[in-house]
Amino acid sequence: MHDTLPLLEVSDFPAIRRERIDTLQVNIGYRCNQSCVHCHVNAGPNRTEMMTAENLALIPRVLERRGIAALDITGGAPELHEGFRELVCAARAQGVHVMDRCNLTILFEPGQEDLATFLAQNRVEIVASLPCYSIENVDRQRGKGVFDKSIAALQKLNALGYGRPDSGLVLNLVYNPSGPSLPPEQLALEADYRRELRRHFGVEFNKLFTLANMPIKRFGSTLVSKGQFDQYLQLLKDNYSAGNLEGVMCRTLVSVDWRGNLYDCDFNQQLDIPTAGRLHLRDLLARDMDNSAIRVAEHCYGCTAGQGSSCGGAL
Repeated sequence: MHDTLPLLEVSDFPAIRRERIDTLQVNIGYRCNQSCVHCHVNAGPNRTEMMTAENLALIPRVLERRGIAALDITGGAPELHEGFRELVCAARAQGVHVMDRCNLTILFEPGQEDLATFLAQNRVEIVASLPCYSIENVDRQRGKGVFDKSIAALQKLNALGYGRPDSGLVLNLVYNPSGPSLPPEQLALEADYRRELRRHFGVEFNKLFTLANMPIKRFGSTLVSKGQFDQYLQLLKDNYSAGNLEGVMCRTLVSVDWRGNLYDCDFNQQLDIPTAGRLHLRDLLARDMDNSAIRVAEHCYGCTAGQGSSCGGAL
């Protein structure tokens, strides 16, 4: 695995500062039932890093203390953490909106047979990765058989009301390019997804989020191996749009790793670029992070290139 941080640290990316936190994004573990080539976390079945019960218990306290409206739970496959469901219930009891970054195939893993029902009962927003609406592209990027399982999972979620008008059960899909290119225009691609998934599989969803691949971890290492790293980074910089700076997710989101450490975004987390002062979840019980400086590097151009890219799609 090639370390891309030395290639990203020196940067001319503009200085930006944080506003008030409205989303706590927590990575509760790197274990996953898939090993996707674009994964910036390097998640997989053999990863053992999982958040402790002590740190997990801090999350509802921080949400309440800081008045944070949304909890974004990610991984790995976060549902594989034994404390996932308890965390969801605790946050929902406080009236916090909960998002689950779901890879869809997790719904068919042993012990997860009732997962879809649990998510629906707790009104959890599902943000599901589906990098294409064709079997060839999805299986190439995520593994053989993943597309068929993903479609079956979407149909199962639809049957519970997810993605259906007026149900209040939100199902959003996530697209990542399969290689070193920028995502296409989000609304146009969303229309293509909606048409193809409805026509061939009867699948409905709410929105499509298009995300740029970050030149870090597994994807970044692949770029280095193929001699494409510098070219891809230049593509991001050539398409920089200053208008996207106001909407980047790090202004109102803080990222938490499985150890409870804080980062300005999920990508900084994977590069081990901590917040200034190396803060921990417990620090948020005593202080806020309003107006603090956000640590930036060359990969930040990935969030500001073209139409922009965030955990909620194009900016």
